[in-house]
Amino acid sequence: MTALVERIAALQDYRTYEDLNWEGSFEDYLELVRKNPRIARTAHERVYDMILSHGTEEYVDNKKKIVHYRFFDDEAHGGADAIFGLDIPLMKFVNVLKAAAMRYGTEKRIILLHGPVGSSKSTIVRLLKKGLEDYSRTPQGALYTYEWVLPPDLRYLTAGQEVFPSPMHEEPLKLIPREWREQAITDLGLEKDGFRPFVRGDLNPACRYIFNELVKHYRGDWSKVVQHIRVRRLLISEQDRVGIGTFQPKDEKNQDATELTGEINYRRIAEYGSDSDPRAFNFDGEFNVANRGIIEFVEILKLDVAFLYDLLGATQEQKIKPKKFAQTDIDEVIIGHTNEAEYQRLLENRFMEALRDRTVKIDIPYITKLSEEIKIYAKDYNPKKVRGRFIAPHTLEMAAMWAVLTRLEEPKKHQLTLLQKLKLYDGKTLPGYTQDTVKELRKEAKREGMDGISPRYVQDKIANCLVSEQGQSSINPFMVMNELESGLRNHSLITNEEDRKRYADLLAVVKQEYEDIVKNEVQRAISADEDAIARLCANYIDNVKAYTQREKVKNPYTGQDEEPDERLMRSIETKIDIPESRKDDFRREIMNYIGALAIEGKQFDFRTNERLYKALELKLFEDQKDSIKLTSLVSNVVDKEAQEKIEVVKQRLIRNYGYDEVSATDVLTYVASIFARGELKDES
Repeated sequence: MTALVERIAALQDYRTYEDLNWEGSFEDYLELVRKNPRIARTAHERVYDMILSHGTEEYVDNKKKIVHYRFFDDEAHGGADAIFGLDIPLMKFVNVLKAAAMRYGTEKRIILLHGPVGSSKSTIVRLLKKGLEDYSRTPQGALYTYEWVLPPDLRYLTAGQEVFPSPMHEEPLKLIPREWREQAITDLGLEKDGFRPFVRGDLNPACRYIFNELVKHYRGDWSKVVQHIRVRRLLISEQDRVGIGTFQPKDEKNQDATELTGEINYRRIAEYGSDSDPRAFNFDGEFNVANRGIIEFVEILKLDVAFLYDLLGATQEQKIKPKKFAQTDIDEVIIGHTNEAEYQRLLENRFMEALRDRTVKIDIPYITKLSEEIKIYAKDYNPKKVRGRFIAPHTLEMAAMWAVLTRLEEPKKHQLTLLQKLKLYDGKTLPGYTQDTVKELRKEAKREGMDGISPRYVQDKIANCLVSEQGQSSINPFMVMNELESGLRNHSLITNEEDRKRYADLLAVVKQEYEDIVKNEVQRAISADEDAIARLCANYIDNVKAYTQREKVKNPYTGQDEEPDERLMRSIETKIDIPESRKDDFRREIMNYIGALAIEGKQFDFRTNERLYKALELKLFEDQKDSIKLTSLVSNVVDKEAQEKIEVVKQRLIRNYGYDEVSATDVLTYVASIFARGELKDES
């Protein structure tokens, strides 16, 4: 037993333990601050630095420079709370924190995350709280507080207690009286690398009482007062209620203002003789415990009006008013979140103007980029987490596609379908549409992402399919789409029959898109030669280039200069219905696209041009389709030779496209039925 305990004990890092439990005198602390003044940062400065400490990445999206903050990837916790597709709202959020850190005014505001249900508002705050806990345990994020250590003859000040901790975990530099604090910071050389500690306000009432009594005892000798100070490392912890507070509205009978600002400890009144003695007060309200860190207001706009005054003072004045005591300074980031319905009520309530004026609203919409929405579901439904059931290719993609379509506004112009708009938003190219088009589409859509289906609804329906007792070893897109459709009838958040019908119609759009995708995938599996497509593309581009520039093409076999191969170009272009009258426009469009990529320093890849890629695949498929009779799968007669060729296609689907045996057979049978109905125009 001893050996087992020792093995566990060997895992402990004693050096880290000593660092995290550092203690020293006030003078020791001043030396620490001289070496690194940033340990005396404000809460806003610390939260902002915490986010930056994880690094950033820059990219361009539709001519707009976007900064991606890696902090929101939640790499430290395996991506459990990773945020996808919200880089622009998160940029706005971090900019608000930056302005607050620089004391430009937003430190005196409530940061209000506003958006529809399930749009990651709570997740963002949870990330900040977890991140601050972790950051306080790193050398870069270290912060300190103090406690009074009194000899026996002075313990009457604390009812016999030898150690009296600062109840609000305050910054030790607040022990320097306000009148000479700025001069002391300058004289001690605490400013370094352009950073100067900003220490605002007075001590909390309890510590202020002890401080004043000691000043009297030592006849004004401040140096003797601070000899009773022991500084220690402060570790932020939501569980221990240190540096993180959370307030959640309850019904009116079960909540009062003491939950925010603390309350009198009636047992200590007997010790100190008065209920107005600050030492008889419990500084354990959410504002108190969140000092030096973050306070979260869950559904902030559901707060009772009685709490409004405390909130207004905490924001604008950065002070709270405990019962029977003077205003008390606080230093914390105040974040609230609310949904659309509650925010509309706020706008309609004239009595809440003061709150609106002290609020910085940041919209947190649903994701409108398909590839980012897919990441949400792939995080929860992947082979590591889902065991015993196989998720067929495109299952999560189709669910995500439907969810995103419900959030998009119909294009007002440009003659686009909603599905085409979704593809443009996802970075796909469409003929006649540019990055400027996408910018214009986003600009004209005023509420895009603020309405539609929540990811939670989609997750619930995927989960239903995974635990279904129907006996299938895998789930496919049709199973999930059927589940999504049947759930619409009882969806608690859909109160409008028009919306219900629209969502059902969009499922039909997604089913058609899935049909096109799997037809295309089977075609690729039959042709199955990316190198052959690349060679065909290169040949096509050479001929198009020569055609548009009125040049000749060198025949690689004969070495002779020849006229561009019109027959080859038209055999590809007709696959995507380019008429003879528009062939010149299409060819110039392709060359302009290649030229635009070259200007941006990018190399042309036929896979990025969806129409051209499709045309090339169909051309190659046409050249090879006669070697396999897929329709034999749905006929009564399957000859051995055809079965062998179908098996080859099936193995390609498994190897190249992520299917398993069952789902590959299912998709081949499904596409074969389309072939048999004559729905594939290239099938004779």
